[in-house]
Amino acid sequence: MMNPKKRRRLYFALAVILAGVAGAALVVRALKDNVLYFYSPSDISAKHVPPDVAFRVGGLVQQHSLVRGPREDIRFVVTDGRRQVPVAYSGALPDLFREGQGVIASGRLDRSGVFQASEILAKHDERYMPPEVVSALKRAGRWQETGR
Repeated sequence: MMNPKKRRRLYFALAVILAGVAGAALVVRALKDNVLYFYSPSDISAKHVPPDVAFRVGGLVQQHSLVRGPREDIRFVVTDGRRQVPVAYSGALPDLFREGQGVIASGRLDRSGVFQASEILAKHDERYMPPEVVSALKRAGRWQETGR
């Protein structure tokens, strides 16, 4: 049998452990809601990303795919050389956005397979390519190192 002092210590230790587990669970849940996964167009197809899940898609803006609609409605295609994802966006595009350049879009797939972007990020100078895009293009066999 345990004396009262040892029992109090045991209860205290169990309370500290339970509080730590509960705190960690809350942190993980909060982070999960704020983390946006990155997928290339090939990843979206291979992993069967369901509609209405927030994530980022990245690759190159496919040549001759940019279509400007009424107001600030824009449609274009993101490709990694193997697969393509149509993207719809409403808003001002970054100054460096153009066909053939790297791009990352945040948003969700709709039920028809069109990525509804809420934010568009373009490379910030002539030599920079987002690391996620470089990785996706290398996996697709479309990345060529350039002499810089």
